[in-house]
Amino acid sequence: MSTGGKRAGSRRAAPAPRTLNKAALGLGAAITLCLVAWGYLVYAAIDFGTAARAGSGGSAWSFMALACLGAIACLFVGLLLLARLTRALGITSPPPSDGAPPRPVGGKRAAR
Repeated sequence: MSTGGKRAGSRRAAPAPRTLNKAALGLGAAITLCLVAWGYLVYAAIDFGTAARAGSGGSAWSFMALACLGAIACLFVGLLLLARLTRALGITSPPPSDGAPPRPVGGKRAAR
């Protein structure tokens, strides 16, 4: 067992206190809201489709189409927010913006 000198101490610094990532929390809540809305709109589209096939009129078909479009939009926005959440949590990184020109299409041979 070595005792060390008078300035000997732990080699590791104290861990930094964890802070609440408010951006990630907000994105998580928005993703949850989008998924709940998507589920409700899918349920409504199924219900309107059942009513339209039963012959309740043309308005049921249009409501079903609107519910389908709303469900598509909610799922798309939810996936976009999920991409932002992974960026906010540090799982993914933004693309490099070093100002270099884009690579030519076709590779090195096409550039010659």
